Amino acid sequence: LVVPADLPAAWLPTTITLLGDAGDLSYETLDSSQGVLTGCALGIAQTGTIVLDHGALQGRRAISLVPDYHLCIVYAAQIVGLLPEAMGALEAAVRAGHPITFISGPSATSDIELNRVEGVHGPRTLAVLVVG
Repeated sequence: LVVPADLPAAWLPTTITLLGDAGDLSYETLDSSQGVLTGCALGIAQTGTIVLDHGALQGRRAISLVPDYHLCIVYAAQIVGLLPEAMGALEAAVRAGHPITFISGPSATSDIELNRVEGVHGPRTLAVLVVG
């Protein structure tokens, strides 16, 4: 399981091998991992979206897009109701030039011969754990 270098020790499972990422894991290693565990910048209730600005507890963008499984921890206080609220909350990260990633479930495309394929641009499976 890939984890950002700054995840709290209390979040780390003890029964699985962890791959700490400080920006040094190759894409091949990320692709062959069982998944990733991250925090997020915020969640949007209206759309069921998690948003990463790749700040604290989130790691670099590649770890949320390459592995097939993503478990994201969201604190209840990070959840906003509507998209306009999220945009306002992300203003500082955008002005700082941080990449912003919106995830509303597994990625999917039907671009190739109109056959639906999941996980092309991100995880095939997204699990979100909301904690108080």
